[in-house]
Amino acid sequence: MRSFFLATYLAIKEVMRNKGRFFLVALVIALITVLVLFIAALGEGLSNANRQYVANLDAQLVVFLEKSDYSINSSRLETNTVKSIRRVEGVEDAGPIHTSNSQIVSLAEPLKVSILGVEAERPGMPPLLEGRYFRGGEARETVMDGSVAERTDLKIGDEIEIRSTQGTKDEFYTLKIVGLVDEQAYSFQPTLFLPAATWELVRPQSESDLNSDTPNPNIIAVKLSDPARVEEVRLRLQNEVANIEVADIETTINNIPGYTAQQGTVQTQGVFTLLIGILVIGGFFQIQILQKVPQIGVLKAIGSSNAVVGLSAVIQIIIVTGIGVGIGSGLNYLFSLVLPAAIPLAFNGAWSLAAILLLLFIGPLGGMVSIIYAVRIEPLKALRLG
Repeated sequence: MRSFFLATYLAIKEVMRNKGRFFLVALVIALITVLVLFIAALGEGLSNANRQYVANLDAQLVVFLEKSDYSINSSRLETNTVKSIRRVEGVEDAGPIHTSNSQIVSLAEPLKVSILGVEAERPGMPPLLEGRYFRGGEARETVMDGSVAERTDLKIGDEIEIRSTQGTKDEFYTLKIVGLVDEQAYSFQPTLFLPAATWELVRPQSESDLNSDTPNPNIIAVKLSDPARVEEVRLRLQNEVANIEVADIETTINNIPGYTAQQGTVQTQGVFTLLIGILVIGGFFQIQILQKVPQIGVLKAIGSSNAVVGLSAVIQIIIVTGIGVGIGSGLNYLFSLVLPAAIPLAFNGAWSLAAILLLLFIGPLGGMVSIIYAVRIEPLKALRLG
């Protein structure tokens, strides 16, 4: 215990006597912390923006067109497929989902949105936070997700105008906002939910599509009576319903275009940032030890043990790293308050805490070489008496 207090005293004393030097390295660690936490938040934000709607589906299985490789954009099912699916044993309910894109042009700045055709109170339609569901048929009504409300000043009761390319012409449609759901971004964009018939009317269409008024769903979300029987019902669906392939939610997310590659890229950036942190911290404390070899020699000459010298170096590294990580975390929190909603950042508490603990760990890890060197210093050689 005496050795611990002595090592702590020596570490704090040196930090206080060289505030400028240690504060600069703490700032470098703070910047590394900001970068690591920012990359972690960006990865989580991009992941949410890409998979948020699919991940929050009130369903356990997703039905695609056969040989579509679980790609939502490549899948186009027959309208009667949903009825066949609802008749399969083990299926509690099924909801068709139609996907497309549009743009709200009645705002000061046009906003690109995903438009999803769904059935109210069926799988695929998120639960309401406020307002009511849209009516059926070709009702010119929509339910917006929280991302739309966050980026604009739109509210329930407002009317919006969306632009849609029909063949070679731009057409404009007015929709009334009747409800609000939680954030349900689809394909990196805020989302509007419409009745299927209205979706078919307002979605962008080519010349060949203009002759058809039948809304073919891209996918069908399937809710099971017993969620534990996922694999059993999946096989039953594929055997009893023609021209389909069925995936669970995890498989559907992993097959979203670019999702896996995107996450791999962000994670690789995070790993390399941590490696840079180890090298920076290790390099600084190695230079620090080399500069105070004579002082360490004096300490050992007057009786200080290797344990005191090594522990003092460890405590010093922990103090400086802790200050740097604390400053960096504070800066990151301030950034989270001022960055615009359009930037896909999600500061996940658990991931942020894990990143902070990892950064605190890499301090002593980076300084390990300098600690080993410090305890091996011979007093006589350090004082040039050997």
